[in-house]
Amino acid sequence: MEHKLMTEHEKADIVIKSIEMQNLGQTEEAMALRRTIPLPPYMAKFIKEKIGVSFLIESGYNLAEAEIEYGQDWLT
Repeated sequence: MEHKLMTEHEKADIVIKSIEMQNLGQTEEAMALRRTIPLPPYMAKFIKEKIGVSFLIESGYNLAEAEIEYGQDWLT
């Protein structure tokens, strides 16, 4: 999966849209939309160490910022 970097404005727009979806009862869709926001590198590293690589891969989180911080092969 290709991960995309985002501006702060793009991240904020997604958060607002996901809150609107949540308020309409679209919980799963809202969570999926939030996962498109790049996970901060420190959080991705923490999840990798505490929960595991397979969770990160299967979760669908955007790992673009972690890939820049730690390199393309940081999950392997």
